Amino acid sequence: MKNTILFILIVAIVAFSSFVAINGVEIGKYKIGKAKESIDLGLDLAGGVYVILEAQTDAKGEELQKLMEQTKAIINERVNGLGVSEPNISIEGEKRIRVELAGIDDPQEAIDIIGKTAQLQFIDSNKNVVVTGKNVRSSEVKFQQSNTGKENPVVALEFDKEGTENFAAATKRVAEKTNIEEKIIYIVLDNQVISSPVVQDVITDGKAVISGSFDIDSASKLATLIRAGALPVEMKELQTSVIGPTLGLEAFDRSVKAGGIAILLIFIFMIIMYKLPGFISCIALTIYTLIVIFSMELLGVKLTLPGIAGLILSIGMAVDANVLIFERIKEELRIGKTVRTSIDYGFKRALTSVLDSNITTLIAGVVLYYFGTGPIKGFGVTLILGIVASMITAVFITKYLLKLMVSITGGKNTKLYGA
Repeated sequence: MKNTILFILIVAIVAFSSFVAINGVEIGKYKIGKAKESIDLGLDLAGGVYVILEAQTDAKGEELQKLMEQTKAIINERVNGLGVSEPNISIEGEKRIRVELAGIDDPQEAIDIIGKTAQLQFIDSNKNVVVTGKNVRSSEVKFQQSNTGKENPVVALEFDKEGTENFAAATKRVAEKTNIEEKIIYIVLDNQVISSPVVQDVITDGKAVISGSFDIDSASKLATLIRAGALPVEMKELQTSVIGPTLGLEAFDRSVKAGGIAILLIFIFMIIMYKLPGFISCIALTIYTLIVIFSMELLGVKLTLPGIAGLILSIGMAVDANVLIFERIKEELRIGKTVRTSIDYGFKRALTSVLDSNITTLIAGVVLYYFGTGPIKGFGVTLILGIVASMITAVFITKYLLKLMVSITGGKNTKLYGA
């Protein structure tokens, strides 16, 4: 009786979790959204923008590698300033960097910011370069109290030692001017003026503040451009594309529908072929799916179309593991062993084959994730999650549920176990 209640409780929890994943639930102040809506979608599904940049340099070997890593880090900071979740920034080949931004609200703004690849310069009214972006140590939004007592957003800058000296000399020189236009130090990026602050006082400590009619968004944008404006090498924009989400979302819906139909057919096949063990495998496969979905939500994994392919492949691996185990159990039953003994021997003898197939696929997934870019990396990460969940459900959960079922049924009727 105790085991029956425990089994019913497990099935009820799995059923409720599945309902929540499909439909979501709201209890008082607590709300859990649909899994379909909670998982972050990749560029091919959610839409967005991708940019391919190429370094304009003759550097080779370690020097080129160092330049590319520095450039990637700076572009990453520039992109993070846009507030984009989990951007994909990767080095392709030796001289190219690919930037993928999924689900952003204003793709054109992202293109404008990523496309500004020239070095940042501070230029006075006589077109003399005062400092460059490499001298900017920090650039961030702060709040400064106005004469009326209101807190207004400003952009606070801090320069390195060289920049402090040069900026002090420049501000001393222009602060003495009487013409307002001669008191301006222009901030120029990609040959475009992004700000024209007027020097009010001599700045000797390397800490400047740009004030004006800023709101939070405009101040943050300017701070980001200044902070990430200096690249160690000039980058040429080879390709830029805005991808609409319509086709991707349609493909996503179809993939989800196809996956649901495939799982249902697998359930029917397993029950017909293996009876009670097949029913247990359906429960285990549902648990597997829930583990993968909630893991993706928890880890913030972006789901792409290749990622869906990786999940489907790992589902196949999970079913294959169950088939191997159940066939072993049937062999043991046919030679006259008891159900309990057959389950123990079946799992023991099939374990080597299950581990070999899953570990080799896991290694392939790790390689794809480590060396791949874009969609290939997405395929690799979902494959890894799927394989790990598959091994947990096939080796541990299925065995536990089977033994629980044997204790409930008594294990006398071997036909219920596919023999």
